[in-house]
Amino acid sequence: MDGTNNETSSPNIEMDVKTKTVTRWPYLVVGVISMLFAGIIYAWSILKAPLAQEFGWTPAALGLNFTFVMCFFVVGGILSGIMTKKLGIKAPVIVGGILTFLGFFLASRMSGASTTALYLTYGVLTGAGVGMAYNAVISATMSWFPDKAGSCSGALMMGFGASTLVLGTLASSLIQSIGWRNTYVVLAVAIGAIIVVTGLVVKLAPVDANLPATTGKKAKKGEDFEARDFTTSEMTKRSSFWRFYLYCILSCAIGNTVISVARDISLSVGATVALATTLVGVLSMCNGLGRIISGAMFDAFGRRVTMLIANVITIAAPAITLGAIMTKSITLCAIGLCLCGLSYGFAPTIVSAVVRSFYGSESFGLNFSIANSFLVPTSFVATLAGSFVTKTGSFNSTFIMLLIFSICALAFNLSIKRP
Repeated sequence: MDGTNNETSSPNIEMDVKTKTVTRWPYLVVGVISMLFAGIIYAWSILKAPLAQEFGWTPAALGLNFTFVMCFFVVGGILSGIMTKKLGIKAPVIVGGILTFLGFFLASRMSGASTTALYLTYGVLTGAGVGMAYNAVISATMSWFPDKAGSCSGALMMGFGASTLVLGTLASSLIQSIGWRNTYVVLAVAIGAIIVVTGLVVKLAPVDANLPATTGKKAKKGEDFEARDFTTSEMTKRSSFWRFYLYCILSCAIGNTVISVARDISLSVGATVALATTLVGVLSMCNGLGRIISGAMFDAFGRRVTMLIANVITIAAPAITLGAIMTKSITLCAIGLCLCGLSYGFAPTIVSAVVRSFYGSESFGLNFSIANSFLVPTSFVATLAGSFVTKTGSFNSTFIMLLIFSICALAFNLSIKRP
């Protein structure tokens, strides 16, 4: 028997032996709190500002760090899936918390002589640490909610997305009062501690737990989501997976790129520094809101309706933001950023819910981390966008590219069928 089954006797949240029913909601609360702290990596547009000011690093160089974060976030997720199979669910969460602490703490000691130190600390260590914790916490928490895969996923992703609004805003204030180095240390201690404590609590649902089963009902215009279990090898041999994978790359490029430059976009249309920081928080709030809405929609209406609505928002987001940049409209910029946040918020919920619905729960941890690897090619779009801005001094070409991506994503969306 592997490590994943050795932790089901954890005393943290007990099973009622007589009825074999379980109190599962505390696990969701713990999961959401841990995701709230882990999601700080998406506050990069706020956390990078003092580095650009003190060290003079270019948008392209700082954008590359976000690419490293996303790449190693995926690597951490894959390592987490492998570790879970061998060591159980707690080990990758605790290791992830330690790596996240080290990433922020060592970044606070940077001299600024080279961006290499930034890439190795915030990019590699923090990215991998958050990725490990993210994958394991979501895998464990969703095992308690087979009947509410979309809603559970949405709640977890909401916590992850809301981090920029909550911790990002707090970090911005701390940077002004105690400096960016001390702020990074505070984040290192707080985030590392929360993730490690989560690792001591989290566990997979017991195999004999009396949990509400998925109904297997069909959505009004959807598909039957009563899935069989696919191994990772079986999943990756299906063309439907790769169409879904390409859809994710193209649709998520919009939100992923905008998150890394949201503050700069706001400043470019005439927003004050305070308003630009607020708009970054609003984008984060919409990111979290999109995760909750998409989860509820997935459970109520199925994949097809949810993904089509996501596509409409994904097309509108770069179109309106491009209009804001061309007309220097702060109002349109706010609307565009909100739509970019909503668009990006739909994506992770859809990924986790589709992977579980299409390919089952037995190999969900590793399957989910493989599906999440779409963030690697997507993250390079943010780097490319930084290069465009450095060369042209404008976001116009970036958003024309993102608009084309969103239209192509619709074509792949329409071709996806359940295996």
